[in-house]
Amino acid sequence: MSDNVPAIIVKIGGSTLGAHDTTLADIAELAASGHRVIIVHGGGPQITRWLAIHQVGSRFVDGLRVTDAEALDVVVSVLAGMVNKQLVAQLTGLGVRAFGLCGADGSLLAATKDREELGYVGTLSGVNISILDLLISAGMVPVIAPIAMQVSNREAQLLNVNADTVAGEVAATFSGSSLVFLTDVTGVLDGHGDVIPRLAVADSVRLRAAGVLKGGMLPKIDACLRAAGAGSKAIIVDGRQPNALMAAVGPEPTGTLVG
Repeated sequence: MSDNVPAIIVKIGGSTLGAHDTTLADIAELAASGHRVIIVHGGGPQITRWLAIHQVGSRFVDGLRVTDAEALDVVVSVLAGMVNKQLVAQLTGLGVRAFGLCGADGSLLAATKDREELGYVGTLSGVNISILDLLISAGMVPVIAPIAMQVSNREAQLLNVNADTVAGEVAATFSGSSLVFLTDVTGVLDGHGDVIPRLAVADSVRLRAAGVLKGGMLPKIDACLRAAGAGSKAIIVDGRQPNALMAAVGPEPTGTLVG
């Protein structure tokens, strides 16, 4: 696998991995054809379900899950454990040499705990690209769970970080890469509910101020702009459509190109 081949960073979430979803098959095809693929996954619906099972409430501030000490145990277990390893197992079954890890492994993701009202939620501060280079050069497909680590005074603390932000920062470290967000909507929508084919920085500022862009779409757009600003292509597409990933990296992608 050549280091000159642009990387494809794929952000997937629980809402786009259904019984008829083709995302993992698309990833297998891309990997088999020599592309350098990196996966970042979320798991919000699964976290909410397991928090309820453990009788831990779910609360959000500015679209971010408030994560106290009790919730953190569940978040880490679900993201770095159950969801990550299920994805690795499914990809392995498709012939992919998948390697599951979270941000604590090899100090992949560094973060800081900046907002006390959010509890153990981190602001991403760095990506250790050497770990990803090592895995990719060995023919592996990294599958990253968005758990980061803050190290201070020789002590380390696990932190819950936004998976969209992780995907954007990883794409920014691989200049010239493609960042694909697989979502459960057809793309970024304007005030009339129509898909915006291309969203420039000025458009995002205007639509955000008008309240058209809001909620969970905001961190995705911010991540795309971060990646695009570093020289990577960033696109938001409907992951529920057959072969959505293959189309997104093809010559005529649908959805919304950001940047």
